[in-house]
Formats: sequence, C-alpha cells, structure tokens
Amino acid sequence: MMDDEVASKKKKTVRLVDSSTIDLDSYIANYSGHGKVDRLVYIATRCVPLQVEAYNSALNELKTTLNVQRYLQVHTKLNDLLSLQGKPAVSVDTLWVDATQKQARAKTDKLEAELKNYKTNAIKESIRIGYKDLGDHYYDCGDLPKAMKYYSQMRDYCTTSKHMLDMCLNVIKASLELGNFPHVQSYVLKAEATPDLAENAVAKGKLKCSMGLTKLDNAEYKRAARFFLDTSFELGNNFSSIVSANDIAIYGGLTALATFDRQELKAKVFDNSDFKQFLELEPHIRELLESFYNSKYVQCLELFDRMKNDLLLDVFFSNHVEVIYDLIRKKALVQYFSPFLSVDLNRMAKAFNTNVALLEPELAGLIMEGQIAARIDSFNKVMKVKETDQRCETFRKVISVGDTYRSQSRALVLRMTLMKADMIVTDGSREDPRRGKAYY
Repeated sequence: MMDDEVASKKKKTVRLVDSSTIDLDSYIANYSGHGKVDRLVYIATRCVPLQVEAYNSALNELKTTLNVQRYLQVHTKLNDLLSLQGKPAVSVDTLWVDATQKQARAKTDKLEAELKNYKTNAIKESIRIGYKDLGDHYYDCGDLPKAMKYYSQMRDYCTTSKHMLDMCLNVIKASLELGNFPHVQSYVLKAEATPDLAENAVAKGKLKCSMGLTKLDNAEYKRAARFFLDTSFELGNNFSSIVSANDIAIYGGLTALATFDRQELKAKVFDNSDFKQFLELEPHIRELLESFYNSKYVQCLELFDRMKNDLLLDVFFSNHVEVIYDLIRKKALVQYFSPFLSVDLNRMAKAFNTNVALLEPELAGLIMEGQIAARIDSFNKVMKVKETDQRCETFRKVISVGDTYRSQSRALVLRMTLMKADMIVTDGSREDPRRGKAYY
C-alpha cells in the first residue's frame, strides 16, 4: 500500500520506539511481496535505530517489483533522514526507474489489448482471465484501487465456485492492504458461501486470518481471538504478503489472554492442537500464556513489557498494544483477588511489582466498573469483599420464585380456559377422539 494510504487508515499518533530486540533480516524473511515492504516502511517510520537499515531494505525489495512510485517515495524519505543525520544522500537508480516504467507501460498496453480482444470474442473464461491479469499487474505496480477494480469485475465472468473463491481472495488481499476492513468482511462472507472452500484448508485459513484482522481493527478482541485460534496450521506462510505464521501466534495468543476466562484458555488455547503448533514458533508467547494461567502474574506482565517495543512495530497490532496490556493487567488483578475475602494492599502491590499509591486507583477503577465486588479501606490499606445481607438476599430469592410461580399459574389457567372454550389454533395434525377435531 502507498505510504499516504497507510497514514490515512491508521488515524493514530505515531509512537517512536527507541530500542527493539528485532533482528530485521530474520524478522522480515517471514514476509513476501507488499507485506515485506509495508512492514519495513512501518518499522522505519517508528524505530529510530532501525530507520536507515529498514529504508534500504525496502528500496532493495521494491527494485524487484514494478512499483516505481513507491520506490521514489521511500527514496525521498531515506534521503530526508540522511540529511537530518548529516550523512550523504543516496542517488536514485534512474536506469532502473526508466526501464521499469517502460516495462510497466508496455505490459499495461498488452493486457488491455488482450482484454479488448477477449470481450470482442465474448468468451467468459478468457474475459475473466483478462481481468485477473490486469488486476495482478496493477497490484504489482502498487496501484491498489485499480487492482481492486479489475478483481471485482471478475465476478460477472466466474463460471465455477473455484473462480469465485479466487476472485474473493484477490479482493480481500487488496482490501487488507488498503485498510478497507468492511470490504474484507463482505468478501469473506461471499467466499465462505462457495462449495469448494470445504476442501481448501489454505483458503479457509486465509479467510479466518482476514476476519481476525477485521475484528482486531474494530477492537473486537474476543471475536478476533476466536478467528485466529480457528486458523489451521496448514496455512503456514501461504499468506505471507499479509501475515506470517508467527503473527497468528502473537495476535491469537494475546487477544485470547486479554478476553478469555481460565476455562476458555484451557479448552481453546492450550488444548488446541493447531494453535499449539503456531505457539511453537513464538516460545515467549507460550511462556506468557502459561505464566498467566499458573497465576504468575508478575512474570507474565514482565514478559509483555519486554515484548512491548517489538509489538509497537507491528503494522496491524501496534495500535492495540496498550489496550491489550491494560486488559491483561486488569484481568490479573481480578483473578488475584477472587479467592480471598480480604487482601492486604501492601502484599498485593508487592506481588504486582508496584506500590500501593499506584495500585489503589487501579483497584478503585475496577470496583467502579463492577469487575471486583469489594471495598477499599484506605486507612488500613486493605481491600475487603462486599458483605451481602443474607436475610435480604433470601427474601429477594423468595419473592422472585413467587413471581415466577404466579406468572406460570396465570398462563396455565388461561390455557385451560381457552381449551374449554375450544378457542385453539390448529393445523389438523392431531384429532381429539372426543370431538373429532384437531387440537393442541
């Protein structure tokens, strides 16, 4: 996607990262095509120590494509950065630019002429292929809106469900890069309706990932987690222009930890054979999940803190890092208190590697939100469970049971009265042996 398009879709303040544990070469090797360039540029705009290296890698990658416009944009940004650092500028490879522009124009003319010829002959399959070839060409050139246009026009010429699935996957890929998530969801639903999908594990995995990214963008973390957890390991790196298998482990693991209860974590994460294979690719995510599940909350939060800078460099996840961290921390505080009637705030602060002055407002917020049913004794620094008036609770239950009984009794009397008056709607399915009429 184009840099301006990326910026317009994110709508978030850019947060610079001063340090990162990412090995850029090994990290970026998990991606291909536009995904590799997108992530390199994203890292370059946010991680100060990796800026020059990331821009140079992006330029080298762009020279294997037909995307001249983006090459020039990245080149300009690199030279602006080098100028600020007092370093000499890098010259544009004008030979490559001229040759690539000429090649792109020639291919465009050729494909448009072929499509015109196919339309003249009115052969649906040839027209579909012509639209697909033009869509692929504009995608390679970085013109995603035009690629979307031609991919979408394939729809009227799809003669099999396999063709329809292929069209949907192409539109989804371009829409994800444009950040058009409502469009993604629409085409995922169309793809799921194709009969050929059941036999195609890779395509199913792509659709699950696409829906997961859509829900992640909408901050629907629990639904996003379910889609990532349902992704088959057979997908592997077949979707590397968008996400890698490592990303599925990270996105699925952290969103599940933030939103699932202990039973769901056990059933849908730890006992999930496919997702366990994804977790093998990211041992630190597995360790973080196990730490939380085993109530080692400080260790869990420390692991997240160490990962935070790297997560802030992820093109899809960066805007959600702080929210996910807060959800996990709140969940840890709630679970820590749940077995007790009262807790010493000093001991609790020590368990979470903080102090009472910072912990108390957090707990007060959870009480206000209704996540913890307790009261804080600020003087003695103790949090106690709210005492329930058992007598009032018993009366409330008795009244509730009485109301239910009265409602059911009235309904029964009404039914008996209607039956006696023979005021019953029937379909003739049963006969009353006494009256010879259908009844209920």
